Amino acid sequence: MLFDSHAHYNDSKFDEDRTELLSSMQQNNIGMIMNAADSVESVKEILAICERFPFIYASCGVHPENTLNMTDNDIEILRSYTKHERVKAIGEIGLDYYWDDVPRDIQKEWFIKQIHLANEVDLPVIIHDRDAHGDTVEILRNNLKTGGVLHCFSGSKEMAKDVLNMGMYIAFGGTATFKNARRVREVLEYVPLSSIMIETDCPYLAPEPHRGKKNSSLYIHYVCERIAEIKGVSVEEAEQITFENAKNCYRIQ
Repeated sequence: MLFDSHAHYNDSKFDEDRTELLSSMQQNNIGMIMNAADSVESVKEILAICERFPFIYASCGVHPENTLNMTDNDIEILRSYTKHERVKAIGEIGLDYYWDDVPRDIQKEWFIKQIHLANEVDLPVIIHDRDAHGDTVEILRNNLKTGGVLHCFSGSKEMAKDVLNMGMYIAFGGTATFKNARRVREVLEYVPLSSIMIETDCPYLAPEPHRGKKNSSLYIHYVCERIAEIKGVSVEEAEQITFENAKNCYRIQ
């Protein structure tokens, strides 16, 4: 079965069809899903989804674009959520210099504090990195002790090497299927299959041939098929290995 290692089913884009979609997952070969948080408030919504669908797991964390008004009390709230049995990671956390709506020093401060939380509670991290490759690697190298995954990887082969040297996983989504994604293909060729996870980041970044539409875990097989093609293995082997990689990353028995 397939493991969608990064999704956002609490997003309002799923308000009309969330139950129908999630009810169809296991009959469509989707075995597990990690629903990543992007704010303190989103964690409660995600856990409510997890209670209805036992194959869905949760993370807790604050996306860099939402860190402007973070406080130490938010860290304590996140800490309380880590005690929930369905919470398997701290994330998504990181840096986003594309929009730059939040000053970079504030993003860095709360990125580091959330990594320290992950270290304290011994949970892996889910990393968001957009146009901040150098700072992301430096902060991870100097602070992270628990491992985790760089989701929707957009860095270079050199960055991938740094990430792999930290013992982290690298996740690829719909962009791996795009015809003009030369850089992503180069990184995929370099990263061993034993370190690759697959994701949708739904409702965003739908793969070809659904690019531009609302994404869901039902499309993750396109990502798996693309990775199997690039790595020269069967789809079944890519499916099995990426499933186990995600389980290992999130420490799911």
